[in-house]
Amino acid sequence: MKTIDFSYFIERFNAGEMDDAEKQWFLKELEGNEKLRREVELRKKTDSFLREREIFILKDKLASIEKSREEVRAKQESGRPAKMKYAALIIMLAIAGGIALIPGKKLSNVEIMNRYYSAYETTASSRSFTSEADPDYLLGMDYYKIHDYRRAAVYFSKVNENNPKDMESTLLQGVSNFEISNYPESKRLFTRVIDDNNNLFIEDAQWFLALCYIRTDEEIKAVEQLKEIMKSNSVYKKDAQKILRKIK
Repeated sequence: MKTIDFSYFIERFNAGEMDDAEKQWFLKELEGNEKLRREVELRKKTDSFLREREIFILKDKLASIEKSREEVRAKQESGRPAKMKYAALIIMLAIAGGIALIPGKKLSNVEIMNRYYSAYETTASSRSFTSEADPDYLLGMDYYKIHDYRRAAVYFSKVNENNPKDMESTLLQGVSNFEISNYPESKRLFTRVIDDNNNLFIEDAQWFLALCYIRTDEEIKAVEQLKEIMKSNSVYKKDAQKILRKIK
């Protein structure tokens, strides 16, 4: 079987250049390929490093141009045409403008998801006592761990039918639906966890609800939800703040 060289696709994915069909295919590949996910994250970090390095180089060029301009000005004859006199300044301003635009760049929803989304990870310590002994819960967890989110959602749903107060399974059912792009169901489940207001999974539900709104281009609701996260001591507070600065 021919091995796929993902380099081209990773570059397009991180740059937000994929069309819907190509993106859905690539996300499917990511689900079952831990090595590929690590490579995508590494490329993101590398791209970020290179952007910062480019800014540093541009600043050096700017300083060099300014120095050259001062030297030229000192040697200029009084009758030299103005357009020649300010040529170096125009170049300097063009570079400076490029530098100014980079830090404030707004991100598309796709770029935001690529940069800030990571799969929800469960741990043994996060399991509730009642869910631990439930065979449907255990099956749901098994499917979740192998990224078969469709089947995971089915079994977490069975847990919730028998125990509607099980907010952990409600969250996991919501995350599973999120992973298969069933955003309306995800929103409903995350809202249930938040409205319960008496469980350990509210922060996670708030974060994933905000991501749902970003995925479905509901910018106003996304901003409102991110601001709610900002008001708390949530582990997602810093990322929420970063997204609010970048969201279009």
